[in-house]
Amino acid sequence: MSTSAPSTSQQAKQDYDKAAPAYSNYASTPSGQLEGELIELALRDSCVPGSTTVLDLGGGNGVHARKALEPGAVLVDVVDISPGMLEAGRGIGDGNDSNTNTKSGLRFFEADVTGPLDHLPLLRQDKYDVVMANWIFSFIGTLGELESAFGNVKRYLKPGGRFIGVRDADPWSPVLKTGKYGGLCRDVRRAPGGGVEYVCVLQCNGPAPAVEFRGRCLETIYSGSAEACEKFGGLGGVEIVPYESAPVVQRDPDFWDEFLKRPCLAVVKALAAATEL
Repeated sequence: MSTSAPSTSQQAKQDYDKAAPAYSNYASTPSGQLEGELIELALRDSCVPGSTTVLDLGGGNGVHARKALEPGAVLVDVVDISPGMLEAGRGIGDGNDSNTNTKSGLRFFEADVTGPLDHLPLLRQDKYDVVMANWIFSFIGTLGELESAFGNVKRYLKPGGRFIGVRDADPWSPVLKTGKYGGLCRDVRRAPGGGVEYVCVLQCNGPAPAVEFRGRCLETIYSGSAEACEKFGGLGGVEIVPYESAPVVQRDPDFWDEFLKRPCLAVVKALAAATEL
């Protein structure tokens, strides 16, 4: 009996559940360091010590959520489809119960961020000062899913709040063939209905096994167009955090020269309208 292929979201859930034990090692690779530093820079401009609230959509084990606590966020809610990644995140540090790391201000919730989140105890009335969405657009294959995901950004972000996200920049970048910066892409091909499909391999440092997952990204995302952010998310002022602002690039610009010619990832930031329409 034949079985249908899993949806893009379900495939991501399966892949990240499998990768959860080793995924944190990605942060020590060159691209992982760059990604983390660019997000830190964006958060530094967005967090007011003692008051900022953050929603991290697709936040996995909280690797970037914890960066929001350093400049002073008081609450960071992480929502992810992978129970394995969430379990890994809950296990970091102490003082945690099933959903909350009470000492750090982190809360973890399982849900598909391309669907409704009303069943979760999120800040629906007060909303969040910052909403992050890191790499979730690498697992979205239709405009309907894209609109739904950005709809959650719009629904939970305060007027005048900051959006921060990591996205694909160039799935065909030569650096994804060599793995020089820690990531490889193979089987890259145009996807039926638009966009691109690929298999991504993150070559974690040390003895940890490589992390592998199947991705699918729409052209409106990896092309760098601001259309989806503006149309579906109600965001403006979309810009890429400059790669050269990251300390890891400043320390060794020659090493990063090949990456800078055709970057494979981008950290973007944008602002919600100051008043709700």
